[in-house]
Amino acid sequence: MSKNTATPGHSRMSARTRRLAVAGAATLASAALAFTLVPGSSQTTSEAVSAAPVVFGQEQVKDVKASVTGQLAGATVKAEADAAKKKAADVAAAKKAAAKKKAAKERKAKEAASRSAKRAALKKATTKTYGNNLDGWIREALDIMGNKGIPGSYDGLYRNIMRESTGNPNAINGWDVNAQNGTPSIGLLQVIQPTFNAYHVSGTSTSIYDPVANITAAANYAADKYGSIDNVNGAY
Repeated sequence: MSKNTATPGHSRMSARTRRLAVAGAATLASAALAFTLVPGSSQTTSEAVSAAPVVFGQEQVKDVKASVTGQLAGATVKAEADAAKKKAADVAAAKKAAAKKKAAKERKAKEAASRSAKRAALKKATTKTYGNNLDGWIREALDIMGNKGIPGSYDGLYRNIMRESTGNPNAINGWDVNAQNGTPSIGLLQVIQPTFNAYHVSGTSTSIYDPVANITAAANYAADKYGSIDNVNGAY
């Protein structure tokens, strides 16, 4: 009679249990293998994809070249357009500056001409005119005398002129002692040449027959000898 050799408290693994264990291990191994083959799920998959060579066709290369060439051409055209635009702006700015400078120059020239015209008009307006007659000669002589500090009045000049020459600027005394000595009295106030030369007033004519020059020289002489032509009441 055979004996049961199993240890009390222990049971021998049955065949069914062993088969279940083997099946479970196989199932786990299959699952692990399947996980590694899922795209994007592990490093192994990525390395496999990366290692695969990338191949482009001729048409694709042509398309890329054409695209790059087009982009370069577009950039060149844009750069040329920008340069042309800047050049045009610079030329326009230069023309504007030149026009502004020219306008300023013309404005200054006009202003200068206007000032010159105003000065000429003012000078003409302030320039005193005198009649070519006894009244005008006396008044002009008085203005010159006033500027030179020579005393005398209209009445003093007129009175002595009328006595000496009756207002004739070409009058000549050919009979008095001066005439006898070869230096006749000449002009409105009957001045001899040496006296006229000595007392001639600068700015007037050097001709003894000139009415204004004759009056001012005689008045200058009278001021030196008598204090003023107004103080002369006879031959002097």
